[in-house]
Amino acid sequence: MIAMLTGQLVSKGTEQIILEVNGGVGYRVLIPLSTFYSLPDDGMVKLHIHTHVREEALLLYGFLTIDERSLFILLLSVAGVGPKLALNILSHASSGDLHQAIAGGDVKRLSTLPGIGKKSAERLVLELKEKILKLDLSCDPLLRERQLVLAPAQNHAEDALSALLNLGYKEVQARKALASLTIAPETPLEEILKAALKSLMR
Repeated sequence: MIAMLTGQLVSKGTEQIILEVNGGVGYRVLIPLSTFYSLPDDGMVKLHIHTHVREEALLLYGFLTIDERSLFILLLSVAGVGPKLALNILSHASSGDLHQAIAGGDVKRLSTLPGIGKKSAERLVLELKEKILKLDLSCDPLLRERQLVLAPAQNHAEDALSALLNLGYKEVQARKALASLTIAPETPLEEILKAALKSLMR
């Protein structure tokens, strides 16, 4: 089972990256937005991996910190929470925020996460409250940010819209959030996504 990968970043998207390991083997790794925000455009990258085996596929989920991987695995233990929803949760809440919300029984905060209603939030608290208190989140919950040199802003808006749709938002909501933003031509995609998500969480 793959637990960690270190390699050259070949391509980077909001949902997945391609990592070239050992000079020629390319691994497709699914990632949360928190990892996407912190990855460079290129260069060597080290990710902590969770290998998810299904009958028809073997999927790799990558995280910059062990904390995020631990929370991802913990979320998968909850009935009704699959890898896609677990990634979605980690894309909208830092390790520290998620730990605090579950440990503190903050159903209201958890209910604001896409794909999580009140009942799901209550189930997360019920099933994970004791388990999450045992986790040692040693890393800083605020991941570092990197500025990227990307394509023109109009293309960013389309990329941001696609990312928001993939995260579970309806197209009308996503377009409305993006339309409310003032996007300069040099604005990085990460900044657009962060601003749009902030608007959607209000």
